[in-house]
Amino acid sequence: MAKFKNKYRIESARLKHFNYGSNAAYYITICTKNRINYLGTIVVDTHNNPYLQSSEIGAIADEYWQQIPQHFPFVILDAFTIMPNHLHGIIIINKTDTQNNIDLQTKQYNTFGAQSQNLASIIRAYKSSVKRYANQHNILFEWQSKYWDRVIRDDIELSNIRDYIYNNPQNWLNDKNYSL
Repeated sequence: MAKFKNKYRIESARLKHFNYGSNAAYYITICTKNRINYLGTIVVDTHNNPYLQSSEIGAIADEYWQQIPQHFPFVILDAFTIMPNHLHGIIIINKTDTQNNIDLQTKQYNTFGAQSQNLASIIRAYKSSVKRYANQHNILFEWQSKYWDRVIRDDIELSNIRDYIYNNPQNWLNDKNYSL
């Protein structure tokens, strides 16, 4: 682990020299703090199919995810699932040529400081809106401070990630992060 001013710091998991505001598909995982099951519980229906029984904050997390394109019109949502202590989703940034050209002219790669209309700003707005709801309704809830992303490189990878997301509830009991 690297040091800055003689203190340990966490390296960025983001690709260096990649513009996270450019048109691409991104696979996202966001976890709750300490992987606590704030978002609901997995239950099994009468046909032995597992699904998430959402808590109040889990339902809000789902609703607010679906609203992302209303706040970021250049975003297309793809596969998505909420689990008790995390969520997975695919966000596609699909800016018009004009929007994308402005981004390319002004930001060639990740920069330090306030950013907008990129993946980090989308996730930041989403996480903060869910947390704000929890605070306003006195619901105990915390997100993990960071999130995990992967730039999806081709249609085969996109298909595999979609399958993983859709099958996540069925795989919950085998998940290393499963907690009772």
